[in-house]
Amino acid sequence: MSLFRNAQKVLRENIREYGMYIALFVIMAIFTITTRGTFISSRNISNLLNQTGYIAVLAVGMTLVIVIRHIDLSVGFLAGFLGAVAAIALVFWKLPTWVVIPLVLGLGVLAGCITAFLVAQLKIPSFVASLAGWLIYRGAILLVTAGTGTIIIPDATYNAIGNGYIPDIQVIPGVHNLTLLLGVVAILLFIVNEISDRRKKLAYNFEVLSTDMFILKLLFMSGLIGAITWVLAGYNGLSWTVVVVLVVVAIYHFVTTQTVLGRHIYAIGGNPEAAELSGVSVKKLIYVVFGSMGMLSALSGILFSSRLQSATTTAGTLFELDAIAAAYVGGVSAAGGVGKVIGSIIGALVMTSLTSGMNLMGIDISLQYIVRGAVLAFAVIFDVTTRNRGK
Repeated sequence: MSLFRNAQKVLRENIREYGMYIALFVIMAIFTITTRGTFISSRNISNLLNQTGYIAVLAVGMTLVIVIRHIDLSVGFLAGFLGAVAAIALVFWKLPTWVVIPLVLGLGVLAGCITAFLVAQLKIPSFVASLAGWLIYRGAILLVTAGTGTIIIPDATYNAIGNGYIPDIQVIPGVHNLTLLLGVVAILLFIVNEISDRRKKLAYNFEVLSTDMFILKLLFMSGLIGAITWVLAGYNGLSWTVVVVLVVVAIYHFVTTQTVLGRHIYAIGGNPEAAELSGVSVKKLIYVVFGSMGMLSALSGILFSSRLQSATTTAGTLFELDAIAAAYVGGVSAAGGVGKVIGSIIGALVMTSLTSGMNLMGIDISLQYIVRGAVLAFAVIFDVTTRNRGK
């Protein structure tokens, strides 16, 4: 009984952090029941994660942009435009994949820094500056694809980024053994990291979870990682798209939680004036955050064009809105200063799961937009409510 009461207390105190996980679990449970297990099948979960990839990396960058109290509406068509540039470089310029990828990522950083210049130096509101970029990159896509409409990408190496899977080691037949092995490694790393983090907090007399709740958390998260790994191993294993997303999340999670740069970014979001007075260069960090957003837009364009094996005139449409929605659903505060990279990934999974589940149920597209809009509205209402309670 005490364990149950402790769980209730922890949930109440951390409802902002755990709410999105509960929402994702409920959504997946409902669709699993209504589709008679089709939703949770290995094939569908694998496709779901691959479809989430290009939005997930955008959501990571958008999280930091919103944290510093700005917005970037240009990222969708920037992703589509840079995906088209990658296709042109591969098809017409005959450049190899290992040259195209860093080239496109570099162009993404440059595009992000141009937006940052307008915001940081010229003091143009980010909404207006990025809206200008939205229009420019939309026109640029039409310009570079003029006469062809769709550019087919024949490069197998490039296309494998969006469609390929990691190789396997044949030990146990019927499952993807390397995926299972990586799942076990992930569980062990998670447990070691959590124990190490708990010891550090105890050494400085910080508040931590009770022992029984800490063990329950380890068991729950280990079981969740194991279940996802098992489901993926039942199809083709981990895709390269998922690997890319995991690498991006790991890097950005480390930067935002373990580095001075990360602390300064959240300091700006909390109070830009106070951060400036404390010696934090707000202008420089605006360049860093928007440059990072541009790079992730380029990566999103690469993932999307490689998955479609082509570049189209409509690529990037509504990507920015999906990324913003994922960030807010994932717990980013509209007031800035609050939000986690991992939360944005969960938010992206929530939005993609809604789309996938409703498609499997045959729900009309008009109702799908209404449901997704309602979920986004609820997420923002939840943010405002929990923030007001904390005051």
